Amino acid sequence: MKCPKCNSTHSRVIDSRHADEANAIRRRRECENCGTRFTTFEHIEMSPLIVVKKDGTREQFSRDKILNGLVRSCEKRPVGYQQLEDITNKVEWRLRDEGHAEVSSREIGEHVMNLLMHVDQVSYVRFASVYKEFKDVDQLLESMQGILQEKNKRSES
Repeated sequence: MKCPKCNSTHSRVIDSRHADEANAIRRRRECENCGTRFTTFEHIEMSPLIVVKKDGTREQFSRDKILNGLVRSCEKRPVGYQQLEDITNKVEWRLRDEGHAEVSSREIGEHVMNLLMHVDQVSYVRFASVYKEFKDVDQLLESMQGILQEKNKRSES
């Protein structure tokens, strides 16, 4: 494992713990060259998941793309980074549990929006506005009305 500070490949493990609901191992390491401490994660190697984009092109699934989109949509909102990690993990595991080798970007976006709606509605609208490519205010209002209807359903229950 390369040290992020000096690029040395000599480090020792200080601490190991389960992470990501025991699907990964978190390791604290210390570089034997410069003494810098850093964290690494070991994940189970999964078969590749291919995303079919709107234009028909295919690319390998990237959880970082989901997480980056969530971070942008939740800027200056009371949503913790761990919540965003949890959403990303739930989306990835749900897609993998379905067992398909290919999944549409539309399906991924829908899963993300369904989870995000229950975390922060403003962030949901931000994410949806980029994902659904709203062309005008009417489309935005339509989406917001859907949120209000969902909120009313939950308050009636």
